[in-house]
Amino acid sequence: MSDWVVWQVVDSAFPTGSFAHSWGLEAAWQQGEIETPAAVEAFVRASAQQAAYASIPLVNAVYCHPDRIETLDDLADAFLLNAVANRASRVQGRTLVTTACRVWPSETLAALARQAQSLHAHAAPLTGATFRAIELPLATVQRVVLYATARGVLSAAVRLGIVGSYEAQRMQYACGPALDGLAARCADLDETDLTQTAPVIDLLQAAHDRLYSRLFQS
Repeated sequence: MSDWVVWQVVDSAFPTGSFAHSWGLEAAWQQGEIETPAAVEAFVRASAQQAAYASIPLVNAVYCHPDRIETLDDLADAFLLNAVANRASRVQGRTLVTTACRVWPSETLAALARQAQSLHAHAAPLTGATFRAIELPLATVQRVVLYATARGVLSAAVRLGIVGSYEAQRMQYACGPALDGLAARCADLDETDLTQTAPVIDLLQAAHDRLYSRLFQS
């Protein structure tokens, strides 16, 4: 597996649909919970930790046991009680496997796409299955999940006008050691370790559909 593939999947041009979502930041901002750059950085760190303990366990489990994807996808659906986050996860999961099929056509990915039609198709289990199919190492997949979460929140912050591009890049760099720590702690987690670490963010995101005006889908 070439490093070029890694850079391709983390590039903002890779069409997974994640840029249509703010990961709950837009709702938090409109509710007055995000008022300073420091609050944005704290939100990024909390979101990355949530991804580490609520997504990576399912990514790991499906990557190691792809035959269990149906059961693990059902678990993801039961775990995501927040309707907004649940919907966003299903949209991103389907978009990921569809994109992968078009970029790296193979029978394995075609079969996964067909199977996804009968699943909830949540992002975490489909991330594990899709990136296994293109032979991305599991340790790299875990880091991709964390990076994409941090980048997604910061990109939303820039587009909402909460912080500027330079400030967002400084924050992303500053979060590097924290992401390293999360990657190390979550390397061996599985579905029995699923944890909700950011309940306040979850509650704020659940209010997204009730915002008077909104830029993002979630």
